[in-house]
Order: sequence, then structure tokens, then C-alpha cells
Amino acid sequence: MKLFRHSSRTRSADAERVYALYELAYTGVDFTAALCFTVGSVLFFWKQTETAAIWLFVIGSLCFMAKPTIRLAREVHLWRMGEIDRLAEREQGG
Repeated sequence: MKLFRHSSRTRSADAERVYALYELAYTGVDFTAALCFTVGSVLFFWKQTETAAIWLFVIGSLCFMAKPTIRLAREVHLWRMGEIDRLAEREQGG
């Protein structure tokens, strides 16, 4: 089984559940990054909140960096599930 294949996401109920959980995490991180950048942008209007704005930009950047990590972790997780399924089939003589 290869990474980033649509078929790996729908091959079983467990795979669909894993895919959905990773998508929720990805969307949560994406929303957090957008929120940090939006609030940070507004805080740059006032000199006294510049430090907070900078920190929000750093946090938002880290969130954007986490997004491809979540996607890769999801694909590796699904790939490992497929490998375990194949080993089980071989053991059962399938």
C-alpha cells in the first residue's frame, strides 16, 4: 500500500475513523493558525500590544508547520494499518 492514496482511507471502518480524527486535528490546527494571525494582525494597531501580536504570529506559524506533519502522520498511520491487515491475511492463509 502506498501513501496518499484515497483507497487507503475507505478500506475499512477503522481506516475511516482514523482518517476522520486526523482531519479534525488538521482542521483544528488550521483554524487556530488563522485565528492567531487575525488577532495578531489586529493587535499590531497598538504599540502596547505588539509583543502579543508577535507571539500570536509565531504560534500561528508553528500551527501552519504542524499541518503537513499531521497529514504525514495520518498517512503513515493508515499505511501501517494496511500492513497489519496484510500480515493478518497472510497468517490466516488468505
